[in-house]
Amino acid sequence: MEVTEKSAEGLDRHFQVKVPASELNDKLSAKLAEIKGRVHLKGFRKGKAPVSYLKKLYGKGVMSEIVQELVTETTEKAFSERDLKPATQPHHDFPENMDAVIEGNADLEYDVRAEILPEFEPADVAGMKLVKPVAEVPKKDIDETLQRIADQQTTYAAKAKTVKAEEKDQLVIDFVGKIDGEPFEGGKGDGFELVLGAGQFIPGFEDQLVGAKTGDDVEVKVTFPEDYHAKELAGKEAVFDVAVSEVRGPEAVAIDDELAKKVGLESLDDLTARVTEQIETEYKQLSRGHVKRALLDKLDEAHDFDLPNGMVDAEFDQIWRQVESADLDEEDKDKSEDELKAEYRKIAERRVRLGLVLAEIGQRAEVTVPNEDLQRQLINTARSYPGQEKEVLEFYQKNPAAMQQLRAPLFEEKVVDYILERAEVTEKNVSKEKLMEDPEGDDPAA
Repeated sequence: MEVTEKSAEGLDRHFQVKVPASELNDKLSAKLAEIKGRVHLKGFRKGKAPVSYLKKLYGKGVMSEIVQELVTETTEKAFSERDLKPATQPHHDFPENMDAVIEGNADLEYDVRAEILPEFEPADVAGMKLVKPVAEVPKKDIDETLQRIADQQTTYAAKAKTVKAEEKDQLVIDFVGKIDGEPFEGGKGDGFELVLGAGQFIPGFEDQLVGAKTGDDVEVKVTFPEDYHAKELAGKEAVFDVAVSEVRGPEAVAIDDELAKKVGLESLDDLTARVTEQIETEYKQLSRGHVKRALLDKLDEAHDFDLPNGMVDAEFDQIWRQVESADLDEEDKDKSEDELKAEYRKIAERRVRLGLVLAEIGQRAEVTVPNEDLQRQLINTARSYPGQEKEVLEFYQKNPAAMQQLRAPLFEEKVVDYILERAEVTEKNVSKEKLMEDPEGDDPAA
């Protein structure tokens, strides 16, 4: 085998690989000799068929396998011998005479091109100065959460037939919806329990039932939103004939030990502690988001090296697909497509750069993702597809590339942890509102 470097410009590498026909035929003979003892051919005792006869029967198929194996082997060798790591899948250019190669009458010659990962020295993260905003959990937040839990346990009692329905009352209704006088699919319901003001139905529906009494028939006129999930109803005007069979009023649920027991805890103190812990966890995640953004900004500013265009293109394509499938932000609506593409191209470059920096820091620090963390992530992913958990698990277990996609964000967080442990992180008390602000982060793994 002979590997010749034809060009090396920036991160682009171009090699020519040549494997003599004699080497191919030697490998073919060895392969045929290996299978000779396993095949049983008519007219020959097992293992006694001559190699020349096997070559006639299986030569082309076996040679095709040999060529595929050699292409993989020689491509890897071309880069590994020079301590180069391809950034994207190498591209191969094969000659037109591949039939002659498969028949063992010509050398295997092909070109392989790929961009390589850049070499760079990552910034020293020891002592990096970062500010981490933190906030105390207001008692008001705890009280509001306890009240929401109590509201979820609300029960309703029938009101007198002469009492008009108010906001937060529950109505038991039968309804039939019509468009242009014709009932439509999904527009009928019997015995439906509707809490006024809960937003269970489309805007405007519940408002028109405020003031209704038990036994009333109400005509409700609404217009389906333009973005309604059922396209055939989006933007259409509809009339609902609603029969109110009962009006029920909410019965307040006390925030006490009994409420805690209803949700599976021993006492109000336990419930309050659980709620406080959950809010504190949320605040910690917000704090981490801000300090991580600050860290990524510093890493981005500290590194400037050539990026593999293929990686940037792939990242940009993914971002642009998301942009095209979503509504533009107000500040982007007046920009041209070229302006938007230029901005999102910069975001793609940032993500690729930070991804490479974090990967290099993590590799040098020998950061690893424990198998139990990966398995936990796999199980959580499978659970997000109810009824298909087994198929999802099998898909990931059989696809190393898919498993790597699960591992990547876990690895990134481990590297961020590694850096934060070595950086000088100063906590700064801020208001809840400040903590809740979007850190405007561009997660390199997003």
